Amino acid sequence: MASLGENISNLRKSRGLSQAQLADRLGIATSTLGMYETNKREPSNQTLLLIADFFDKTVDELLGRQPSTHTSTELNYEDLGLPYKGVISEDLNDTFRLLAQQYAEKHNLPKKDQ
Repeated sequence: MASLGENISNLRKSRGLSQAQLADRLGIATSTLGMYETNKREPSNQTLLLIADFFDKTVDELLGRQPSTHTSTELNYEDLGLPYKGVISEDLNDTFRLLAQQYAEKHNLPKKDQ
């Protein structure tokens, strides 16, 4: 996995930009960009966002983080039961169901067919 500095350097070079040109466009010193690229210094969150936006990348992509393989954001009852070896007691299951129902009502979420 490439480092943040390597990723910035590779993206800069792929656009045919010198360090001075990129630094100028980002509004930072050339020496600062050089330190980012050699991993001697890390950009602030604000600068990291500027770099990501400039290259039309996500911050995760700049950091070399791989996309998650988890595709669903829905939480299943089975997920909640992991500490209980996948088995949830009926009382706990009823509590989860009630909490989910109250949450859905509070946020005006459509009811799911059962």
